[in-house]
Amino acid sequence: MSKGKLEKFAEIGTFPNVFQLPTLFNSEDFELKGKWNETYFKNTNPIVLELGCGKGEYTVGLAEKFPDKNFIGVDIKGARLWRGSKTAFENKMNNVAFVRTRIDHIEKVFAPVEVDEIWITFPDPQPQVSRERKRLTSPVFLKYYSNILKANGIVNLKTDNFPLYDYSKSVAEELKLELLAATDDLYKSIEKDDSEYISKNAELLQIKTYYEKMFLEQGLKINYLSFKLSSR
Repeated sequence: MSKGKLEKFAEIGTFPNVFQLPTLFNSEDFELKGKWNETYFKNTNPIVLELGCGKGEYTVGLAEKFPDKNFIGVDIKGARLWRGSKTAFENKMNNVAFVRTRIDHIEKVFAPVEVDEIWITFPDPQPQVSRERKRLTSPVFLKYYSNILKANGIVNLKTDNFPLYDYSKSVAEELKLELLAATDDLYKSIEKDDSEYISKNAELLQIKTYYEKMFLEQGLKINYLSFKLSSR
C-alpha cells in the first residue's frame, strides 16, 4: 500500500463520520442498525444511501442540496472514502456519514424500512456473464435493498456503461417494478425536457462525480435509470 493511502487510512480513522466495518461479522449486526436517525443524526429525516460511493462526491453533493435529509455513502475502499468524509467533516455537515463495508453486508448495517432512497453511481459494470450476480442492480442485490427500503423506496442508477444500464432496465421490467425514468443520454434528456421526472430532478441529477467528469470529457453518454422497489 502506498504512503498516500496509508496516510488517508490513518486520517479517516479520526473522523467521527466514518464507520469502518470492512469484513462485518457473521452474526452480529452493527450497533447503529435501526438507530441511525435516533443515535447518529438525531433527527427523523429520510435516509438516503450512495452505494459504491467511491470518493463520496454524490453523497456530499446531495447533502449540500438537501439539508433536510440524511446521507450515507457506502464503499469497501477506505482510501476512496477519505475525500468525501474529509470534506463533510471540515464543512461540519451533520447530515453525512460514511460506512466502509461490502454492499452484500448492507442488511447488517440498516434495519428493515430504515432507508428511503438508494443511489448507485458509476459502479463496476461486471461485464462478464459469470459475474452477473455481482452487479449492483442484479436481482441478488435488489433483494438486499428491498429488505432495508421503505415501501416504494427509490433506486437510482447513473452509469456510462450502456450494457449495464440496459441490463438493469431489463431486470426492473422483468420484476415488474415501476420505472420513474430511463434514458441512455441523461444530459440530452435534461436539455430537451423530455421527461417530467428528470426535469423535476434535473438539479440533483447534474451532480458530477470524478468519474462522471472524466467520462463526459471522453465524449461518453451518461445513462440514468430510476425505479421504485417495494420493501418485502
